Amino acid sequence: MKYSNGSPLRHVNDQQGVALVVVLLALVLLTAMVVEFSYGVYTGTNDLYNWRDAQRLSVMAKSGVNVSANLLSHKEMVLQYTESIEMPIENPFEDFNGIITIRIEDEDAKFNLNAIIPDNDFLDESDLKNPYNCFIRLLKALSLDVKIADRLVDWFHKKRESILSDSEVAAKNSALDSVDELLLINGISRKDYDKLLPYVTAGKKRDLLIVNVNRAEAPVLMSLADGISEETAKKVIQQRKGNPFTELSQFNKITGITLTSERICTDGAVFVIKSSASSGGVKRVIETILDTTTNKVQYWKEY
Repeated sequence: MKYSNGSPLRHVNDQQGVALVVVLLALVLLTAMVVEFSYGVYTGTNDLYNWRDAQRLSVMAKSGVNVSANLLSHKEMVLQYTESIEMPIENPFEDFNGIITIRIEDEDAKFNLNAIIPDNDFLDESDLKNPYNCFIRLLKALSLDVKIADRLVDWFHKKRESILSDSEVAAKNSALDSVDELLLINGISRKDYDKLLPYVTAGKKRDLLIVNVNRAEAPVLMSLADGISEETAKKVIQQRKGNPFTELSQFNKITGITLTSERICTDGAVFVIKSSASSGGVKRVIETILDTTTNKVQYWKEY
């Protein structure tokens, strides 16, 4: 079949088909561009909102740190707490729909690992009251391998011969900057670390092990002297709940053991503050260590 001018119909149909395909391809490309643009705007807007919310939550978390620091400046109020302080605050401000959670822990209620080896690297293992033997007692109270103490000594020492040959691998030969370094010491497992973590700290002062007996947990109290059993430690914890110790003699009377201010105290000076702010599925956390004697921050981490 032909048109009146004699040209074939097939040729015209082919041209129309090609034109239709080109139009369809253009529509597909245009649709893809629109979808991609819309998705880019959506994700970009979402990222902007998340960033804005994160910045806002960061300010809220910092306010939690400031409130904690202010609380710690009032010694008479802090003394009444014989456990960690935890305060969840819901919708603290009119324009903030969320929760700020504050947790304060007394670092002086924990065992200072950096006190195990004195600066002169001299370790008198015969002295049952020295920090090394105190740490041995802590390990026993937690049912952990006492060789962990020797592994720590090998990690610390500069001049001493190795106690355990395998713990000298990549030894730092200096004090811990963080408790997390325990995971770097050969022979100390993640399980050991998790069990120790609630009871130990990496204090900045070498050669010093002074424990706040008003907040120390039972394993830490048991580490202070051979005569402090688990039962005695529980008596101490029960006694201080309603009537925190104000003098060392009160603690010594319950335990039947005379410890001096070289080993124990009744008030802490260094505290860990963890402040978190959350709203709408977004969360911001600040962890800091505050020395209340100097009012200086020793550590700050935000995530």
